[in-house]
Amino acid sequence: MDSALLTMSWLVALYVFMLAAFTGYEVIGKVPSILHTPLMSGSNFVHGIVVVGALHALFNATSPVGQAIGFVGVVLGAANAAGGYVVTERMLAMFKPSNKAAPTAAKE
Repeated sequence: MDSALLTMSWLVALYVFMLAAFTGYEVIGKVPSILHTPLMSGSNFVHGIVVVGALHALFNATSPVGQAIGFVGVVLGAANAAGGYVVTERMLAMFKPSNKAAPTAAKE
């Protein structure tokens, strides 16, 4: 009985993953490039949720293998979120006006 429930839970998890992947692909594929920076900021929020999920997996792991996978998940999720914020900040800096003085015309 337990193996049947375990198999069913993996099937449900796989179904949810596939549905989320397909939905994400369809939604992201229809976003114009001008909205890339705001979308990236939103995806950084999602990466934060991934880190929370990885922390949950790490804290509830009962075997060393599970703890290692949870730790790797936390490290990769945190690196992805931090890198996303760095890239977003650099992209937003491209739209800020520069403070350079305008060149003056040479006097004759």
